[in-house]
Amino acid sequence: MGNMMEYIKMAFKNIRANKGRSFLTMLGIIIGISSVIMVMSVGDGTANAMNSEVSDLGTGQIALYCSEDASNAEEWITPEDITAIEEKVKGVEGVTPGDGAAGTTSTGKGEFFLQLNGGTEIMQKAVNYDMKRGTYFTREDVEMGNRVCVITSSDAKRLFGSDDVVGMDIEATINNITNSYRIAGVTQQKENGGFVSYTYEGAPVALDVPYTSFESFGWESDSFYSVTLFADEKADSEEVVKDVVHLLETRHQCAGEEYYQVESFQDMVKELNDVLRIVTTFISCVAAISLIVGGIGVMNIMLVSVTERTREIGIRKSLGAKTSSILMQFLAEAAILTIVGGIIGIIVGLVGAVGACGLMSASMGSTIHPGIKASTILGATLFSCGIGVFFGIYPARKAAKLSPIEALRRN
Repeated sequence: MGNMMEYIKMAFKNIRANKGRSFLTMLGIIIGISSVIMVMSVGDGTANAMNSEVSDLGTGQIALYCSEDASNAEEWITPEDITAIEEKVKGVEGVTPGDGAAGTTSTGKGEFFLQLNGGTEIMQKAVNYDMKRGTYFTREDVEMGNRVCVITSSDAKRLFGSDDVVGMDIEATINNITNSYRIAGVTQQKENGGFVSYTYEGAPVALDVPYTSFESFGWESDSFYSVTLFADEKADSEEVVKDVVHLLETRHQCAGEEYYQVESFQDMVKELNDVLRIVTTFISCVAAISLIVGGIGVMNIMLVSVTERTREIGIRKSLGAKTSSILMQFLAEAAILTIVGGIIGIIVGLVGAVGACGLMSASMGSTIHPGIKASTILGATLFSCGIGVFFGIYPARKAAKLSPIEALRRN
């Protein structure tokens, strides 16, 4: 232990004697470690923020849609199917069809494109908004086919210059037929809702409406390509899916035809997380290349150090220093260079991750905290130490194997 402390003291003394060269040697390690930590922390933080945001939105949400065979056979999902699912399948809170229509409207602010999203009152669970004013439309509105709508605060301001619009009418023109929709409620995007956003600059004004209200435009909403199920949080989603598909196959007499396909919202989130993880890992691997470069830099500088201190090594060996002592001396110096560089890299990486997440939060309107993990920091530290030892072995062995006579003969 005493000898090791002596080697460490000697290593620090030599590093301090060549501050500029030592810092440049550590620079590659610093860049590599900080890059890896920053990328991993930002990637994990982004995934955590996204999962937190969609957890409420997507809990129990299941997409049910017709396969190509069902479409060819015209075995669509009907309103009667929706009622049967809600009444007969345990664990289903509600079902909303995927119905929609595009049109236009005109206000004092100009003419706007409209996107009418038709569904049942349960559709409120499918959007990333909270009610700001008024209420969402009701089951009675759906049953009666009432022309009521829910609009976002941002869209209300686009149309009327204010979001205090509950009770006002919007004239919707579709296929040269104009009908008036009474605004029942105004929504606003949930706090920390920057990932799941349904609007963009120049997007059509979106209205949530009862799907039955489309009858006023001259067509029957009596069949749907897709619907969205909302299962109870305590229910087994797989069992719910099996029961729903079995019910539909029984009603349409198509058992074994695989007419109806399902996809869980959580499955989609998992796939998105997998993609994000792959991208983060790939970028981290690219960043880790600089660690290899940094390790080569450590080896080069240590070889220079061996050359500069040849006479010192010769004197020590002539006085009885063991080969293992010379080896440990130079290994300690290489390890300290990489450890110090690793510590600085960790600090820079953490600060960079906080800064990057802050910029992303400001630009996206969503709060993102860096996903700092002890395992990431520990892994980076061990990796930097391993780099130092690995790339320090060759110079250290070269120093240790020098012949004392040959070393003393050199100037």
